[in-house]
Amino acid sequence: MKKQTIVLGLFLLFIIFTMTSCAPEHYSNHEYGFFGGIIHGMVFPFALIGKLFGADIGLYADNNTGFFYWLGFIFGIGALGGGGAASSR
Repeated sequence: MKKQTIVLGLFLLFIIFTMTSCAPEHYSNHEYGFFGGIIHGMVFPFALIGKLFGADIGLYADNNTGFFYWLGFIFGIGALGGGGAASSR
């Protein structure tokens, strides 16, 4: 039982590090659109945890397309929580 707990903890730590590596960092010439917003929205909770611990990562891309990036960002955040339907049960 204890071995499973350690393996699960290491796996979750690996997932957190992997997800925060996708977080936007600094300014780039690449302009992020709808699908970039979805990815950054899904990574947002992990990036927020990293930001709270002092990591130099962004919470969203500075160079984005505007409305469609933010729409994808909101969809990405909602995809992690299962949307509003999951909490209504």
